[in-house]
Amino acid sequence: MARCSLMFIHFLGLMMYISSATSSSPSATIFTLEEKLHTLTDNFIKFKEDVENKHVQLEAKNAKLEANDQIHKDVRRVLENKVTQLEARVIQLEATAEHQESLLIALQTEQSLTTTSGSRIIPSAGKSSIARTCRELRATDPSLPSGMYWIDPDGQGIGDDAIYVQCNMTSGSTFVPHDSESPIDVGHCADPGCYSRAINYVASSRQIKALSQLSAECQQSIKYECNYAPFETNNIVYSWWNDKDGNPQYFWSGSNSSVHTCQCGIDHNCVEDYVKCNCDSIVPLLLADNGVIRDKEILPISRLNFGRTQLATSSGVHTLGQFECMGQVSVAGIPTSCEDLWLVGHTLSGLYSVMGTSKMESVYCDFTKLPDDAGFQKWIGYADIKSALTYFHVSRNAHFSQIGTPIPFQISQVNTENAMDLNTGKFRAPRTGTYFFSFNGMVEIPASQTRVGLGVAIYLNGVRKGRSWNEKINGGSSDNDQVGLQVTLNLKTGDQVWMEIDAKYSETFLFELVDGIYTHFTGWILEEEIKNSL
Repeated sequence: MARCSLMFIHFLGLMMYISSATSSSPSATIFTLEEKLHTLTDNFIKFKEDVENKHVQLEAKNAKLEANDQIHKDVRRVLENKVTQLEARVIQLEATAEHQESLLIALQTEQSLTTTSGSRIIPSAGKSSIARTCRELRATDPSLPSGMYWIDPDGQGIGDDAIYVQCNMTSGSTFVPHDSESPIDVGHCADPGCYSRAINYVASSRQIKALSQLSAECQQSIKYECNYAPFETNNIVYSWWNDKDGNPQYFWSGSNSSVHTCQCGIDHNCVEDYVKCNCDSIVPLLLADNGVIRDKEILPISRLNFGRTQLATSSGVHTLGQFECMGQVSVAGIPTSCEDLWLVGHTLSGLYSVMGTSKMESVYCDFTKLPDDAGFQKWIGYADIKSALTYFHVSRNAHFSQIGTPIPFQISQVNTENAMDLNTGKFRAPRTGTYFFSFNGMVEIPASQTRVGLGVAIYLNGVRKGRSWNEKINGGSSDNDQVGLQVTLNLKTGDQVWMEIDAKYSETFLFELVDGIYTHFTGWILEEEIKNSL
């Protein structure tokens, strides 16, 4: 506006100069100049109005551009946040796509092996049966390379369908994939556990439990990258994970579920001495906690929960490893339960003999269930099983009257394993168990006016275990009578048992004929403690 006014002043000055210069000119000329002056003035006024209008329009346009620029900045900021979120989502989708591709390959393989009748055939290293673990699969064919294979931990033909897993054939380890293996950003939120993600495995909980029970060890790795995103602070728990049963757990490495700690806390090398996890520190750095959970009784991880990432500078990214199991639970000696039978590969439900505490027992095993399921094993009773039969029957063919001496025998009716030594009269137990013994003899009682009699006793390693006595008082003539006893004894291998005349009055004795009719000693094993013989 100032510029237009200045132009107008200069213009008027020019016109006044022209007018003064031509004052001596004729009137026609003056009239012509005045008309031009009016025309110029009108044009200038119109020009001035046009300039002012243009200026107003430019100011309005500038204001609009400034408003649009602010909008563009806000949009740009929103778009930048969206791009960050989309990049994280792309990483997650790529991992999911890889997982889906492996499943698709598995399904295509399965479909190609489907019979015309529609029954499914599971590949198993060229054999008619499918292995329960990668370790078993490697045992069937040590030349197999590492890769994806079908296994059936709960037993082929029973329970849930076979599962498609990653096998490390070098170590024999089995890896169960899931849908949360790639790094995943937990986003921004303030409350404890405000971010929560369920972990979905490619195997049913039954198959995972069976795999764990078959394996000597199971573990799962976890990593959390953090920036101002503590697991715990000021006695407030913001992050935890849930075990296979849904119970919350607050340790991030090892197997001690009673203590909140990470691997750096176990190794005593966290970034700050007063914390058990790097992420619990307040150091303004991008940190991370790496750990391996090793308690197979509570694995695998079923859910991850994180919180306190509401600040613009806060961040959290979790990476969860596959559920890994290695080794096998060994069964030494005779199986002692249905679980032992299941561990060695039995899958047909029915009656089985197993080694009890000391004796063989009969049990019913329901292999459609897992070992810790109700009804998996039902106890039926003891099984009468002996590693070898043990029994004897010996007798005498002559009188015997010595006191405190093992009674010897001359005639052997039966004597398995020669456990009864006829010359010494001692039986030596060939194995631990419960034995029954019976003795019977004829006592010769002479005529006497006083007390007469005879007693026999059975001894175990020199200790009297039973006694029988026969006597007569004021007997006017000689007489004969029976003496005998029966005992049941628990013997250990090598224990010795014998009979003795432990007391007698007058000239009494064990009467016998040449053909051995009256004095007999018998014994046999009733029940063997079979565990000591196998």
